[in-house]
Amino acid sequence: MTDSQNNKLVLFQSKKIRRIWHNDEWFYSVVDIIEALTDSPTPRQYWGKVKQREFVDLQLSPIWVQLKLMASDAKERLTDCVNTKNALRLIQSIPSKKAAPFKMWLAEVGKERLDEIENPELAQERMKVIYEQKGFPKDWIDKRLRGIAIRQNLTDEWKDRGLKHEKDYSILTAEISKATFGMTPSEYKKYKNIPDKTKANLRDNMTDLELIFTMLGEKMTTEISNKEKPKAMIEHKKVARRGGSVAGNARKQAERELGRSVISKENYLQANSKKQLKKPRNG
Repeated sequence: MTDSQNNKLVLFQSKKIRRIWHNDEWFYSVVDIIEALTDSPTPRQYWGKVKQREFVDLQLSPIWVQLKLMASDAKERLTDCVNTKNALRLIQSIPSKKAAPFKMWLAEVGKERLDEIENPELAQERMKVIYEQKGFPKDWIDKRLRGIAIRQNLTDEWKDRGLKHEKDYSILTAEISKATFGMTPSEYKKYKNIPDKTKANLRDNMTDLELIFTMLGEKMTTEISNKEKPKAMIEHKKVARRGGSVAGNARKQAERELGRSVISKENYLQANSKKQLKKPRNG
């Protein structure tokens, strides 16, 4: 889920509802639900009144938790969120003609995730459609989806070794990237001139070869970790550097054969757009 922001935003009647996968279930932004149901220009104030009336005054236990969601300024901020069960409770406190269709919508988006857990191929098909709509070619999409699966295997391996925090994953990912490409992911984004404020995924802007060597570094790290079973963070860093070094050496060998650098400055979508512009028009 961490590899793509697409899972974190869904639409209800053209209204954006932010969500996050937490404790094995979806949690939805309360203010987004209120805005969708009421069309209120001030959903936060509306929620404040509902919160005061329904929970504080009646001394009921809170039905929401605070989780980090992407705000309009492209920064992650703590936001009141509810799971599906408590979203249904919340709807009962808000007079709206949209209540019934919203309940049906909640059931549908919840079922979508359960279906994907039962059959992971459904999630892959959905991602494939998203990338096709963005204009990526099929052969690139196949590599990108394979890279997502390899990345998931790596984070699962880290979890099995006791690493639970995204910060730890970021540190180790930077070690792999540095050993593979000579740059951390943040340095790589600057090299490709991808602004941080866009929250664009670096891998969505990689060429075929960049994706291949990224996969190799992460797959080797997974295999070495599974074999040696590191415990301390310093051991994980060494494994990450070794896994990345395998990919880095392979990249250098490929560059000698090709006579050029594998590392590209171009945003892949921009590069693809240039190719499309060069195609002759019919008629």
